[in-house]
Amino acid sequence: MASEDNENFENWSFEQAYSELDSVLVQLESGDVPLEDAVILYERGRRLAAHCQALLDQAELRISRLHDDGSITPHEA
Repeated sequence: MASEDNENFENWSFEQAYSELDSVLVQLESGDVPLEDAVILYERGRRLAAHCQALLDQAELRISRLHDDGSITPHEA
């Protein structure tokens, strides 16, 4: 598990990171993880959550820019 702790999520898609975050949460919620592994999983989950949030922020900014430029309105698809 320690090798996963150093993993870089920078190139992961939102879907990849979110799926892995979900897996981390399932493991933590099971209560069957030793304390040290739980701490490592928690840290991994925090990094994954931050990556997902950054991707969502980027998407929101892109949509906001499109809307501000008049290229799209909220009811157009």
